[in-house]
Amino acid sequence: MSEIDRNRQLRRRAMHERQAVIFGVLLAGLALVGLGSAAVYTGNLDLPGLDRAIAQAPTPTVTNPAYPCPPQGALPVAAASVVVNVNNATTRSGLAAATAADLASRGFVIGTTDTVEGYEGVARISFGKNGVAQAYTLLAHFNGATMLALGAEDATVNVALGEEFEGLKPVETVGLDPAVPLVPPAGCIPYEVFAATPETPAATPAPAPAG
Repeated sequence: MSEIDRNRQLRRRAMHERQAVIFGVLLAGLALVGLGSAAVYTGNLDLPGLDRAIAQAPTPTVTNPAYPCPPQGALPVAAASVVVNVNNATTRSGLAAATAADLASRGFVIGTTDTVEGYEGVARISFGKNGVAQAYTLLAHFNGATMLALGAEDATVNVALGEEFEGLKPVETVGLDPAVPLVPPAGCIPYEVFAATPETPAATPAPAPAG
């Protein structure tokens, strides 16, 4: 064997030895981390400050926005008795007019159509204290609409169509029975309380089964 081959063989052996040492250290480190994690998980090892860090971590809370209770015993209002102002809160041309036509075909009385400040959600239904039952009647025709109190005294209802609005619910899925009183959603509050917090519009409550 020549001197060159012998030196090459020695270098190769030294490189293999270094690799073995490095891999051995890495494997030992991973084993220690795994054992430590298992010990902490099972409670056999306490790390200083860990309990305090866990205790200080904020716990997320889920809050349900308030919405007003419909008047006790109130029935859904006939569409022909609900006056709706339809507003376009998007950049889509003609949205208010088209939706107003859809609502009119369902029997609602259209008051005005207009363009208002942008709204990111589906739709925002606003109303005064004498329009709660009317607002719930209109709400049943939307998926994902919110509710907002107004200081108005009359029963006119306004709806602002937002960026996420895609259309009214199919008529067959509205689910209002004109002979069955509106069911107060769980957690609803009196209109006066609802009106005192106008900056937190209510999420659409889950529909209660008819009858």
